[in-house]
Amino acid sequence: MKSQLKAFLFIALVGGIVLLSGCDKDPEPENIPEEITKVILTFSATGAAPIEVEANDPDLDGPQPIVVGLIALDANTTYTLSVEFFNGFYEPTKPEYSITDEVEAEGAEHQLFFSWSAGVFSNPDGVGNIETSGTVNYNDEDENNLPIGLSTIWTTASATTGKTLRVMLKHQPGIKSATSTSSDGDSDLDLTFPIRINE
Repeated sequence: MKSQLKAFLFIALVGGIVLLSGCDKDPEPENIPEEITKVILTFSATGAAPIEVEANDPDLDGPQPIVVGLIALDANTTYTLSVEFFNGFYEPTKPEYSITDEVEAEGAEHQLFFSWSAGVFSNPDGVGNIETSGTVNYNDEDENNLPIGLSTIWTTASATTGKTLRVMLKHQPGIKSATSTSSDGDSDLDLTFPIRINE
């Protein structure tokens, strides 16, 4: 009887240790995408008023359509583009409403990628870095000296219409590197704006 009791106590003790050691492990971090219902693109050029363009998706996966504004820029002009993100499920007075600072603070996990129709920009040349290896003039960096994309620099080409600019925000925790691309990680945002270059 004593040997059976000892065996039972030994099994219970080992089981308890295994259980406790399992509790010590931290859970795997969840890769939760940002809930972005509004995006503001602000194009700023020296000596001109800033040009703001919005995209709104008030219910994300719901039935309401995404409303995307037209980007209208002047030809042969250099612009600094700033991108802001908002979560409309919160009141504008709440700190959670603007998530631009969060994306910047978590810059090592995020990167904006861009693609555009040929002939829209003279600098950078090409058609972007979404599904291609083109360049983008990034104007900001994360803690690892890798681009984020909340600020970029663009020079328009000559007048043109019927073109597009695609903006993609990727969430890349543990993935982002000097060689990661728009195919890596999850998309927090993927929008295509119509763009016109005026004379």
